[in-house]
Amino acid sequence: MSELTAAKLLAGTTAPALAGRRPADGPEAAAGSSFAAFLKQRLENAEATLRTGETVSTQGLLGKADVQSVVEAVTAAELTLKEVTAIRDRVVAAYQEIMRMPI
Repeated sequence: MSELTAAKLLAGTTAPALAGRRPADGPEAAAGSSFAAFLKQRLENAEATLRTGETVSTQGLLGKADVQSVVEAVTAAELTLKEVTAIRDRVVAAYQEIMRMPI
């Protein structure tokens, strides 16, 4: 996944840390959102999307789902997997950068 796609993924967020605002500046303050909460929600959504793709593809193999639904679900799961992989790569790169910092 390119950096442009990862930037698009993160650009649409409303998390205060990513939008450049303090939590007290917006409606997210009431919900107590943070980057950790944002990341947790994205990972939960990713897991749900991957499970849906798996379920629909299984139903397609059994003849219980039409081809279009199977293709849509599998494509959504593929894109989600690419997003999660890109996020993981960025987290690993950030960790490695921190480890290279002199104390």
